[in-house]
Amino acid sequence: MAMTDVLSAEDIKKAVGAFSAAESFNYKKFFEMVGLKKKSPEDVKKVFHILDKDRSGFIEEDELKFVLKGFTPDGRDLSDKETKALLAAGDKDGDGKIGADEFATMVAES
Repeated sequence: MAMTDVLSAEDIKKAVGAFSAAESFNYKKFFEMVGLKKKSPEDVKKVFHILDKDRSGFIEEDELKFVLKGFTPDGRDLSDKETKALLAAGDKDGDGKIGADEFATMVAES
C-alpha cells in the first residue's frame, strides 16, 4: 500500500514542502496539512503501518527520522532534535517507541 492510497498526493506534496527547511517540522501542523487529522481511525492505522518500515508494530526512533520520506521519497530527514521531539510527543508509555494506538492518539490530539 502506498501513502497516496490513503492521502491525496497534492496534500502530501504541500505538507512535506512546508517543512522542507531544517528544524521546521511541526507534527501537529503536518498531520493537519497532510489531511491525516480528517481521516478515519482505520486510515490512520494504515498510515501507521506504512511508516512502520520494519513491520515491528512500532515506529522506533530510527524510523521517525525518515517519517517525511514515508510520505514521499523526496522528503527530507528529520534532525535528531526534531526526531526526539516527535518521539516524545507520541511515546505515551515511555518505552522509546510509538505503537499504533499512541500514533492514533498523537494524530487525534494534533
